[in-house]
Amino acid sequence: MDDAKPKLLEQVRQQIRLRNYSIRTETVYAEWVKRYIRFHRYRHPLEMGAPEVEAFLTHLAVNRNVAAATQNQALAALLFLYKEVMKVDLPWLEGIVRAKKPVHLPVVLTREEVARVLVELSGVQRLVANLLYGSGLRLLEALRLRVKDMDFARGEILVRDGKGQKDRVTMLPQALSVELQQHLVQVRFVHQQDLAEGFGRANLPFALARKYPNAAAEWGWQFVFPSGKRSLDPRSGGIFRHHLHEKTIQRAVREAVRRAGLVKPATPHTLRHCFATHLLEGGQDIRTVQELLGHADVKTTMIYTHVLNRGGLAVLSPLDR
Repeated sequence: MDDAKPKLLEQVRQQIRLRNYSIRTETVYAEWVKRYIRFHRYRHPLEMGAPEVEAFLTHLAVNRNVAAATQNQALAALLFLYKEVMKVDLPWLEGIVRAKKPVHLPVVLTREEVARVLVELSGVQRLVANLLYGSGLRLLEALRLRVKDMDFARGEILVRDGKGQKDRVTMLPQALSVELQQHLVQVRFVHQQDLAEGFGRANLPFALARKYPNAAAEWGWQFVFPSGKRSLDPRSGGIFRHHLHEKTIQRAVREAVRRAGLVKPATPHTLRHCFATHLLEGGQDIRTVQELLGHADVKTTMIYTHVLNRGGLAVLSPLDR
């Protein structure tokens, strides 16, 4: 089994890359496969079936007390292992019950609270946070923006490969236009220095990197929010300047919330919730908000009407009457 284990994980990685899944998905799926095999004392997955999968998921829920989303993530990794990697038709795996996710209303800050948080930030962290609130981007969508995705003339941002690998267009706030362009001047200076030192290449999706081998060094493909240092790409082995790590922004926002004296558990994603809620409060129609957020179903966007507590009838408390 010791000889087969690396080969199996390598097959998992190959199948993930063949489908152009992200490096995060590759890392997470490979880790779940290792945990599954380790839990069953290094038995090969072909020797196991529904009882072993259910036992592993039960262990996660009962002994490890993981969230429903984590349990479902583990199940997704095992589904991928059996169906896509080992090409085994196992109908029983489809019948395994997924953990039910609890439905939570999103945390939303008032406009005044958002302003208090943003004023506690500075530099690139403040610029990213302003973009999350002003454009409704998810954190990784903002960090993965390329220079070519910013259209200052039209006031638009093109979000490439958002959640569900979907593209969409959202607004580029006029209030950030000048600051973003000044930021890009500094980014271009760093890029030119990298080129002069024999680097200056941004990581591209595999298919694009193979089709356009010189595109990685072009200005338009550089990240809007590049990392402060170059790093080794685990897939290609090349040296690239990747985008900022999301933990950098998460820590900065968490500290800003603390300094602002807020008791709400706000995160960078909270700014996206605020974007949607404040648009609806301003009278924007829900279909437009749906498109800006990139929701496939308007029912997902409807949750923000619950936050507004007005529904269709603008219910008023009897005490207020």
